[in-house]
Amino acid sequence: MAKRAAGFLIFRRLCERIEYLMLQASYGQHHWSPPKGHVDPGEDDYATALRETTEESGYQESDLSIHRKQSCTLHYKVKGHDKVVVYWLAELRNASQEAKLSDEHQDMKWLECEEAINISGYEDFAKMVREFDAKIKRNEL
Repeated sequence: MAKRAAGFLIFRRLCERIEYLMLQASYGQHHWSPPKGHVDPGEDDYATALRETTEESGYQESDLSIHRKQSCTLHYKVKGHDKVVVYWLAELRNASQEAKLSDEHQDMKWLECEEAINISGYEDFAKMVREFDAKIKRNEL
């Protein structure tokens, strides 16, 4: 059975720009991704996304405008094992509010669509971010 994880692709509107929060892991390959984490036993995906986002970025549910109808599920392999990650799109209500990183991450960046894609390096992630970015720019949320 695939390991499940969940998180939010958090964006902010800043000076006519749409920027996405990317966190750099402090372990392994030091990969970049939005806040996300493993689903605990008895926990649903959405509760996991809320918990992990608070743990990893310091942002609470009240700090975000969460678009529950805008989600994307990614399927990939990690060290030969199947993994499923569901992301919901969420806008940071106060674009100047700073993130508070946990020990799990060593750096963070707010990046525009293509920069976020380049730093992540995954094609399925790229497709998701481009689709969400287009919806934001067309005001389809």
